[in-house]
Amino acid sequence: MAVNKNALIRYKTIDKCLQNHYRLWTLEDLIYECSEALYEYEGIDKGVSRRTVQADIQIMRSDKLGYNAPIIVVDRKYYKYEEQDYSITNIPISDQDLGKLSEAVQFLKQFQGFSHFRELDGMVQKLEDHVYSQQTNQQPVIDFEKNENLKGIEYLDELYQSIIKKEAIKITYQSFKARSANTFDFHAYLLKEFRNRWFLIGRKHKGDAILNLALDRIISIENSSKAYKPNVLFNPEDYFKHAIGVSVSPTLEPEEVILFITHKHAPYALTKPFHPSLKLVGKDYYGVTISLSVQLNFELEKEILGLGDGVRVVAPERLRKSIQSRLQGGLDLYRTDLNKESVKNRVTQLQHKGSATLNNIYTKREVNKMNSVLNDFFKTQGKKRKQAFAERRLLIEVPKLEAHIFNQNLKTIIDAIDKDAFLTKAIYFNKAEGSNWSVANHQDVAINVAKDKTSKKANKIWKEKTDGYYGWTEKEEVVSVCPPEEIGKNRFTIRIHLDDANEKNGALKVIYGSHNKVLSDAEISTITENSIPQLCEVLSGGVQLMKPLVLHASGKSKTDKKRRVIHLEFASLDLQKGLLWQEYAEIN
Repeated sequence: MAVNKNALIRYKTIDKCLQNHYRLWTLEDLIYECSEALYEYEGIDKGVSRRTVQADIQIMRSDKLGYNAPIIVVDRKYYKYEEQDYSITNIPISDQDLGKLSEAVQFLKQFQGFSHFRELDGMVQKLEDHVYSQQTNQQPVIDFEKNENLKGIEYLDELYQSIIKKEAIKITYQSFKARSANTFDFHAYLLKEFRNRWFLIGRKHKGDAILNLALDRIISIENSSKAYKPNVLFNPEDYFKHAIGVSVSPTLEPEEVILFITHKHAPYALTKPFHPSLKLVGKDYYGVTISLSVQLNFELEKEILGLGDGVRVVAPERLRKSIQSRLQGGLDLYRTDLNKESVKNRVTQLQHKGSATLNNIYTKREVNKMNSVLNDFFKTQGKKRKQAFAERRLLIEVPKLEAHIFNQNLKTIIDAIDKDAFLTKAIYFNKAEGSNWSVANHQDVAINVAKDKTSKKANKIWKEKTDGYYGWTEKEEVVSVCPPEEIGKNRFTIRIHLDDANEKNGALKVIYGSHNKVLSDAEISTITENSIPQLCEVLSGGVQLMKPLVLHASGKSKTDKKRRVIHLEFASLDLQKGLLWQEYAEIN
């Protein structure tokens, strides 16, 4: 059955409406949508009659075009598809259409090999394979790369139409880095595919900078009331000439990139070049050396990293350092993949000896981020705070740290020790460069409690409410008290090391087994004189687990290197005994 273009537009419009199951469609709604579509695509402004749309629905329901569309009427008024996943675009191709496609394939194959039609080669093979599989009812013999779940692909036709019709559009877009979506008027000039992802190239209405938008980050597209700004800014061929992918800096000159590739990986790089500028500049027993003339961008680094252990950047130096940093970051992820059995063993050691060490809890990137947040905080506090030995209200003063401190590894460790534990103390210690203080053997007996805002003196309010607590003090708005021994014994400390801790820079020394009771001064002296302390060496990004009552001391530093530590103390939930803990007690 011959079908004219206007009818196809109406069928497609009705199909698109009925695929939207979030709206009820009356016949009048379908008439209106068909009229709008004909005006948009063909400029026909006389509308569509009721009879025409009714006839269209009957044809779609029938097998005249092979649709057999399951269109039903609900409540004698609303049209919908009985099968929610149905669409006329999903139906098999008819024999007549297959024949015409086969003829088209044969016609297009005549142009293969000609330079002007080189881009058609893959398209013709794909089309020929599809026709073959449909005609013979067999599996395709060519499997092209595809991503059927790719987000944003549904916008391709709409964006294509806006480009060829030179119409501005309004896009709601949220990049991977943005916290929220942004809506703006956009003038689209080019659709570009790279590594099976689609990008829209154009510019915002306000501004002349050429932007690339990933289709999978587009939330919605609407018509814009703005007049379309034609493309007078860039020529696609020149614009992407020196770039791999879609990240282009128009003012950035290409650089000579030199790569050494091992023989094992060389064939992959040479037979599928990163970029048309690729040249073979050297070859030896171990591999090949190639050069590229390209801008340094994200996609170039991804291509290099894709060769894994088979490539080394020779030049330029900043690309070399960037790749080294990325590889080290990747290794860091493996190093910090926490071993649950190792955690279990360290927790057992903590309970019996009072101290244990776990390295590789934080990646180098996480440690750098914590240091950066702390540096920013102290810079804003003036010279006095910048030189401070300790910040005793750490997570109250620097709440941004919380997200970086409590990574998945630390949460796993806390759960392994006591899944009901809650945070009672967070202190930042900074043994700065050149400092040379030391601390004798002692126990951390005191706990922190919340300050009663109705009273100025902590001693008065707590002595009336609690028994067995002594030594009330208040320092830097932190109220501390020595609790009954049972509470003191059931706490634990996690010390996060932001620098390597060793004997040279005053790492802690502990006396194993001294954590089972609160010791008198005489007992501390006797145990110290008759015990060999254990040095707790911890790498940057590692943690020391410790019972607060274990005897521990800090020696004098023999180096100028820093030793920065985040000291966290936890107690069991059932040990609150009516106390109100510090404001950050709910973090875990």
